[in-house]
Amino acid sequence: QEQLVESGGGSVQAGGSLSLSCTTSGHTFSRYCMGWFRQAPGKEREAVALINMYNVTNVADSVKGRFTVSLDNAKKTLYLEMNSLKIEDTGLYYCGAHSSSAVIPWVRCRTPKEIKNWGQGTHVTVSS
Repeated sequence: QEQLVESGGGSVQAGGSLSLSCTTSGHTFSRYCMGWFRQAPGKEREAVALINMYNVTNVADSVKGRFTVSLDNAKKTLYLEMNSLKIEDTGLYYCGAHSSSAVIPWVRCRTPKEIKNWGQGTHVTVSS
């Protein structure tokens, strides 16, 4: 089973920047998508920024223009660059990965229940 290990995160004031990274042990199948999800206190986990095997990205409207997701296949590492952070970006950020022998539509990739592999989560706290 694929293992995901996250690093980064921390605390920052509003308007600041943080970076996250997630290293994978490798995908089970040739087709895959990876992404960052977050869960704020009392809220459900939601997709923030996704990327697939073709390096096509899918970013939530709430973070568009501020967050950038990228994937270094050689290093098997997923990144999230977060700029202009807002208080509402606070939460527990998870790296998720889904691989399959079939095509993975975005609707499946961004649905937490469809994600088969998760990192341990890392906290991002944005204060005023």
